[in-house]
Amino acid sequence: MNLTVLGAGAWGTALAAAAAASAQHQVVLWARDARQAADLASRRCNTRYLPGVPLPPALRISTDWDAAVSHAQSGLTVIATPMAALRPTLQRLPGKQPALWLCKGFESGTGALAHEVAQALRPEVPCGVLSGPSFAAEVGRGQITALVAACTDPALADAAVDAFHGDVIRVYTSDDLVGVEVGGAVKNVLAIAVGILDGMAAAGGAGDPADEGRAPPGLNARAALITRGLVEMTRLGVALGGRAETFMGLSGLGDLVLTATGDLSRNRRVGLLLATGLSLPEVLAQLGHVAEGVYSAETVQARARQLAVDMPITQAVVAVLKGDLTPAQALKHLMAREARPEG
Repeated sequence: MNLTVLGAGAWGTALAAAAAASAQHQVVLWARDARQAADLASRRCNTRYLPGVPLPPALRISTDWDAAVSHAQSGLTVIATPMAALRPTLQRLPGKQPALWLCKGFESGTGALAHEVAQALRPEVPCGVLSGPSFAAEVGRGQITALVAACTDPALADAAVDAFHGDVIRVYTSDDLVGVEVGGAVKNVLAIAVGILDGMAAAGGAGDPADEGRAPPGLNARAALITRGLVEMTRLGVALGGRAETFMGLSGLGDLVLTATGDLSRNRRVGLLLATGLSLPEVLAQLGHVAEGVYSAETVQARARQLAVDMPITQAVVAVLKGDLTPAQALKHLMAREARPEG
């Protein structure tokens, strides 16, 4: 298969390398920046985004947009940009060329999920998302990973399976594009919440003098937060048209657990740093990479309010990100909520 990955960040590089490791595929990795492309080609490693992971000799690096897109016309095009770049990337693709994207989140300004952006721009063109619990570094190192390809067209889903399914990557398919995208977007916000909680636990308390002597949150609290976060994710996803069972799968529960607890998670790292008392600008400066949950949190909250969906954990995260509440105050707000049936 001819396969083109548009975007040479960590995740795009990892998937391109995984596909190129198979002799069955001819893979092109397109990089926007000429200097980065030259570095990738000469060092055979993405030293900025995926250090220590060698690129297969068969993987071609290109900055020629037209050639890269043309290469995949009879195969598969994968968009590996951040959410902010999805719209301009789709606009540059030939009118009828199908595409999968890897980005997770809501578009800033419009509040649209990726498939809503695609439907507005290219309503008759097959599209989909490749998602699931996956750290780029592990995929690049050839460690076992399971993903889900959610598509509007069965042929596109089959192409995703043909491109990536193998000895170390399993690709499942779904036709619930809404559910898979909501899971991928909301789990980033919830991972910030779990990071904040774990950061408070590591510090030995909630950081509020009024709470002196109170035991810090622990593993019980983490389990509760993840479980109730999954409920929030499911509520919003069903309200937007997704299926409840999707959130018990790879793009829901699976991606939430990985992103909320894994040390490679940028969104979890944001929460850990916020718990130390740093402001959001200080956190982002220290992080040095995109953490989609920071940019998606307010949009998740806004769409939930439009649909009258209760998402208290998301609201607490937004308040901490904006500086309206400290982590200790946000935790108190959550614990002060009235008792109610679990369902």
